[in-house]
This record gives sequence, structure tokens and C-alpha cells, in this order.
Amino acid sequence: MLFNSPQFIFIFLPLVFGGYFFLGSITNPYAARAWLASCSLFFYGWWNPRYLPLILISMVINFLIGKYLISHKTKLVLTAGIMLNLAFLGYYKYFDFFLDNFNSLFSTEMPLMQLALPLAISFFTFQQITYIVDCYKGKVDNYHIVNYTLFITFFPHLIAGPIVHHRAMMPQFQNTQNQKINFENIALGIFAFSIGLFKKVILADNFSTTVLDGMQYIETITFFDAWILILSYTFQLYFDFSGYSDMAIGLALLFNIKLPINFNSPYKSVNFQEMASRWHITLTRFLYEYVYFPMNRYLSKKVFPFLSLTFSTDAKTNINLIFLFILSGIWHGAGWNFIIWGLLVGLGIIIYRMWTKTGIKLPLFAAWALTFGYLNFTLVFFKISQLDQAIMLIKAMLGFQGFILPEQLARILHPLSMIGVEFASTPLKDKYAAAGLIILGFIIVLVFKNTSEKMQSFRPTFMYAVFIIIILIYSLLNLTKVSEFLYFKF
Repeated sequence: MLFNSPQFIFIFLPLVFGGYFFLGSITNPYAARAWLASCSLFFYGWWNPRYLPLILISMVINFLIGKYLISHKTKLVLTAGIMLNLAFLGYYKYFDFFLDNFNSLFSTEMPLMQLALPLAISFFTFQQITYIVDCYKGKVDNYHIVNYTLFITFFPHLIAGPIVHHRAMMPQFQNTQNQKINFENIALGIFAFSIGLFKKVILADNFSTTVLDGMQYIETITFFDAWILILSYTFQLYFDFSGYSDMAIGLALLFNIKLPINFNSPYKSVNFQEMASRWHITLTRFLYEYVYFPMNRYLSKKVFPFLSLTFSTDAKTNINLIFLFILSGIWHGAGWNFIIWGLLVGLGIIIYRMWTKTGIKLPLFAAWALTFGYLNFTLVFFKISQLDQAIMLIKAMLGFQGFILPEQLARILHPLSMIGVEFASTPLKDKYAAAGLIILGFIIVLVFKNTSEKMQSFRPTFMYAVFIIIILIYSLLNLTKVSEFLYFKF
């Protein structure tokens, strides 16, 4: 069931909303929370019921481990719990990838398992790891199983994040005031949901048609079409994930729950370190808090003392950053393309850190253009799993497969023919409409405030009501082709 589907908007959501607040008004708080948790599990099971037992087993095991760790700070139990979660994730997400590479390396023919990836496994696994680690550190109260189930499965964030922290979520679920209808939160929630739906249905899904068309011509694609293709994907990914994040925040507000911001205008960034900190904020926060800092402490104490003459402090930091973002790439998917993408992101941050030490400051536009341009090259590997095809697209973006521009531009750009630029018909369909949509994308992401900024100034006024009605109705009228969110496969 998708947020951008009629059955979710017109059937599931009204029933869950009505049931939650009805039960909250006539019975004890746990009944309303149990209803919301049950509906969230139904929402999860809608995709593939056979994976519902997996998330239930995972939750029960982690809840029991956490309960034990609250009263017994046993490092062995914590380690076993973390390894169990990672083994669970690794089996379903990476086992076939391992077998495939093992076969290639040793010329064996072990059959692949062909495992279907359980929905949201990366998100709920990381969420539960944070929980048991904090139980070991004494940062967790003794929660009820209903609250814990709701914390993990709450449907607005279950499938594609944000990765939420128990310290932020549990008190909200336990607050009985949140089980009473709050019309201000409802208005704000509908506002955020409407913007997110518009981003997904009207913007992201239209960019996706150009991406699907362009992927057919990877082997013969040339300069102009290559940039139309990758820019379309860059904006598709932006509006798809940004749209989901907006919709998740809006849906949670209907139930008086505030989710953390997960997306903060990354395309406005003027360096790659800023870019990484603005994109998938909760994942980056998790990796820094639960991977980077513990790893840094361990290496500083156990490994780097023996290598202190070889590695400077900056070198140690850079090694840790490379490892961190390779891990981020592995989290996103089982493929060498994701590992390369993570490596490139890490390198982008390291290059920026090295540049800052020179004391040279680029003009703001030049810094932004370099950052955004480099992002597009990294996203080639994020999009394309076949490395040979990814290299072909990069070569085309650099002009190595021909500087061919559409023949319609010959009159305007004729002087370019003197330096080898050709003007001819190119195979990409609707390239001019795509170029116009890309220009619109630039205007939206660079000129306007993002949704979280707009929410801060939101007031339930007549003009806002008209705005919501227009974009909501327009989006609903375009729900003819329901498409999944890109982050669902992660």
C-alpha cells in the first residue's frame, strides 16, 4: 500500500485515524496504541504477508534483549544482539551478492538463493540496533511491548524512514494528550502531506519517464541526452525522497506525533560535507553516533597507537570517513555500484576538508556548481548497477561519446560547430519538455523554502487552505499511475 494510492488515502488512512481517536476517547490508552500498531502491521503485511512474521520475530527478540540489558549490562548479550540483527539483514539483503562474487572469484557455480528483500528491513534493523545499544548504556526506560511495537512499526516512517530514536518517539506515544484530536496538527499535517504528494505525483513521476526512456540508450547516448538523463534522475530522486519525507511527517502529525526532519534542501549545499549532512539526515546521524564515533575511539586506542608515525590525525579522520560512507553505500544496496557511490561521497567530503586548509574561498556560485556537478557524477553509480553502463554514461557526460546537440539549437549555437560540436537528431523523447522540467526543478529547489521551513510559518488561513486544496486535488486527479518510492528498495 502506497501513500500515493487511492486505497491508502480514501480507505486505510480514514479508518486508522477514526479508530485511533475513537478508542482513545472511550478506553485506556493501550487500546488506541494497540489499534495503531495493529494497523501499522497490516500496512506492512499488505506488501507481502509472508514477511510479516519476520518483523514480528525481530521485534520480539530485540524487545527481550533490550529488557534484559536494562537490568543486566552484559556486553556479550549486546554483541550477540547486534550480530543477530546484522545477520538477519545480511542474509536477506547481501547473501546473494556474496554468493555471486564468490562464484566469480573462485569460478564456482553455487546457486543463488534469489531472496526477495523484505520491505523496510534496513530501516527497522538499524532502529532496533540503536534501541538495544541504548538499553545497554542505561538510556532506556522499561517500555511496554505495545509502545515498543508502535515505535518500530508506526506506518508513516516504517517503510522508508526517517530512522527514529526511541528518546524522541516513545514519550510521544506515551503522552495521553496525543490521543486527543488536535486540529492545528491536522491542518499542518495535511499541508505537509499535500506538498509531499505533489512532489511525488506531479514532479518525481514525470522526471521518471525521461529516466526510463534515457536508460534505453545508454550504449549510444551522447552529451546532451546524457545530461538530460542524469539531471532528470537527480531531480527524480530529490522530489521522490523529499516527497516521501514530507508525507511521512504530515501523516504522523495527524496522530500528534512529530517525526524528525530527514531532508533539508541538500541541493542548496555549497560543499559536499554540507550536502551529506542535509540528505537522509537520520541515517547520517545514526552512522556518526553508532558507527563513526565508536569506531574512531576503538581505532585510536587499539590500532592507530602502533601506526602513529605513519598516520596523522587528519589521515585517521579521512580513513574513518571513507569507511563510514562505504558502509552507507552498502546500507543502500547490495552491489559494487553502491560501494563505489559511498566511496565517492567520502572522497568528496575529504577533498572539501583538504581544500578548506588552503584558506582559498571559491565564489558562492562556483562552489555550488562544483558540488552539484560532482553530485551528478556520484548519482550515476547510485542509479546504475551495471558498472560498464555507468562508465558509458559518465563518458557521455564528459563528451567522450560525442558533443551532439539537438538540431533545433543549431541556429542559436552555430559558432559551437567550429570547435567540433555537432547538431543532429538525438533519440531521447520529449527532451525539450524534460529540459523545461529540469529548469523548473532548479527553481523549486534553489529559490523556494523547503517544506520544513514553510511549516514553521504555516497558519491555517484562507490562502493556505486554497493552496492546499489546489495542489491536493491536482495531485489526486493524477493518481492514474501509482508508482513506488525509490527508497522502498533500500
